[in-house]
Amino acid sequence: MIASNSNSPRQKMINLMYLVFIAMLAMNIPAEVLDGLEMVEDNLTASVQSAGRRNRLIMSDFEQANKQNPTKVGEWYKQAVHFKQVADSLYAHIEACKLLIVRQADGEEGTLSDIQKKDNLTAAAEVMLSPEGRGKQLEAQVREFRSLAISHITDPQRKKVVEENLALKPSKIAAREGKDWVQSLFKQMPVMASVTLLTKLQNDIRQAEGEVLASLLANIDVGDFRVNQLNAYVVPKSNIVMRGSNYEANIILSAEDSTKRPRFFVNGRYLDEAQRGLFRVGTGAVGTFPVKGFIELARADGSLLKREFTSEYTVIAPMATVAPTLMNLLYAGIPNELSISVPGVPTSDISATMENGTLTRNGDKWLARPSKVGQDATIVVTAKVGNATQEMARVKFRVRALPDPTPYIEYADANGNLRKFKGGRLSKGVLVNANGIKAAIDDDFLNISFTVLSFTTIFIDGMGNAIPEVSNGANFSDRQKEQISRLQRGRMFFIAGVKAKGPDGVERDISPIEVRVN
Repeated sequence: MIASNSNSPRQKMINLMYLVFIAMLAMNIPAEVLDGLEMVEDNLTASVQSAGRRNRLIMSDFEQANKQNPTKVGEWYKQAVHFKQVADSLYAHIEACKLLIVRQADGEEGTLSDIQKKDNLTAAAEVMLSPEGRGKQLEAQVREFRSLAISHITDPQRKKVVEENLALKPSKIAAREGKDWVQSLFKQMPVMASVTLLTKLQNDIRQAEGEVLASLLANIDVGDFRVNQLNAYVVPKSNIVMRGSNYEANIILSAEDSTKRPRFFVNGRYLDEAQRGLFRVGTGAVGTFPVKGFIELARADGSLLKREFTSEYTVIAPMATVAPTLMNLLYAGIPNELSISVPGVPTSDISATMENGTLTRNGDKWLARPSKVGQDATIVVTAKVGNATQEMARVKFRVRALPDPTPYIEYADANGNLRKFKGGRLSKGVLVNANGIKAAIDDDFLNISFTVLSFTTIFIDGMGNAIPEVSNGANFSDRQKEQISRLQRGRMFFIAGVKAKGPDGVERDISPIEVRVN
């Protein structure tokens, strides 16, 4: 029997199960993803530290040059000191935001070095999207920093790199969902992900700082007073490389003579002169790898000027996310909406196939249609990285049949709102005006309509005899309507033998309804 009203014990149980399920869904972030994010965070932190050391070396050169010739270097040195102060201030502000997010999740004793609730989905939004506007304040500060940075850089290509790294644009998927840059970083994002994204922003700040300092240093005519202060630098296109793609870096001197080409010795071998300092190496394994060697440049007297350099790059494993928008399983016979993405890869370069079913792209989403119930469905994700296509992930989902729907009588209340009567007392006026019954799964999570094929009403006469009447498909037959019109207040009848067919094409018998005339 169906409970008599929406506050019945059964309905309360459904509501409670829904809340518990949502809580479980929020926690259902694969540990592998969180571990991967933590690894990326560690590697990014190492990259930030490496960039910081490089920037300090450039500032050290600036200080030495300023001591030797303050008249010529002073103005450039002053600009470099001011810009570094701005960069350090913004870096510290981002660090404070990271700590606030962690403590929002872990409590006042939380630390960045030991994050406990990495999968918390609300802490980042509470801190950065709150009315205090920390996220918007950060966005404004980064935009101001970017404008200041590009105003100091003269080389068009380097200026373009800084502009792109600090563009503050949401991903295409986030933009289509109406999210701005701040929301794309912090809305419904796990703590570990938000902290990693902020660390990536800190790395971009340090990289931009290095470009500005190098550009300011280049404005000084090195040959006038400090040719013995030439230094070698490694300028990578990226310190984080996905396995299967190439790591690329330019090995350069801070000053060049177009009439003399230096020789580059990197990781045990000389570079081909035709490469003009471009170092390229394949990446076959994950981890952190060194880039070290020296540069040789002939002096006017024939002797060699030699400067050593050292750097490193990090190779990460390919990662992809496949998230069902309904729940952590797929239903057979119906299209299940999925969101598939690969960090750093545009949607157009992502492909996916499905084992035990079919998978089709639908705009920014994917529709998965499993075939066999009880057999796992595997989603295989591939992406184009550089000039190659490689597999990013294989994700398994359980496949279940659609649950049975609930029959109900639909009617409009006094305010014109549609209501669903699923059993109990109902006024005779509503019953007389009802056309028939419907069936659906409508637990506020799934909302799937079924087609009622037939049903039987069972009336009890004054002698206690059961009188069955067969419907006209989903509608009450004339005979059923006549029987309903004769019912007196307090009398009851049953709607049983309900047959319904769902979008999966399966015909099933569903639960009866007890109706008492009010």
